[in-house]
Amino acid sequence: MILTGPEITQAAHDGRLTIDPFEAGQVNPNSYNVRLGPTLLTYTTPVIDAHEANPTCAVEIGPGGYVLQPGELYLGHTLEQVGSNTFVPLLFGRSSVGRLGLFVEITAPIGDIGFHGQWTLMLSPIRPLRVYAGMKVGQIMFFVSSGDIDLYEGKYQAARGPQPSRYWRDAARIRAVAP
Repeated sequence: MILTGPEITQAAHDGRLTIDPFEAGQVNPNSYNVRLGPTLLTYTTPVIDAHEANPTCAVEIGPGGYVLQPGELYLGHTLEQVGSNTFVPLLFGRSSVGRLGLFVEITAPIGDIGFHGQWTLMLSPIRPLRVYAGMKVGQIMFFVSSGDIDLYEGKYQAARGPQPSRYWRDAARIRAVAP
């Protein structure tokens, strides 16, 4: 079951979910619009290694925006801090942004119950595209869960700003048990 816009508003007001800052004008019939935060990260090496911590470069999006380039992966973040100990959040790019040729959050749209923070967004343009901090870039939906709940306590909890992959931490454990 998906929450309707009025139920998202009620749940944000009664504490069943967190959206900070919350703005009533961002509520849709069954989702909430999230905006692009001011910081982008890019990886700085020509090869990204899944078994290593990869260096990144941070870029602040100025008032004139920032032009994303095809073939580059940008890690952005939501301006809003979003989370719930009750509902399962799913985040997708807005169709109006997709129509500009920007892929947003294609591979990891599901959030964990208990995560609270800014969401890291994977941004990939198919053509050069100027983006702006504060633009509506995604929409988040909330689903009712069924069964016992184990709250998220993972490595990205309470994230602020874009977070690079920490997969290498898991890879180290995998290498330790691999034959």
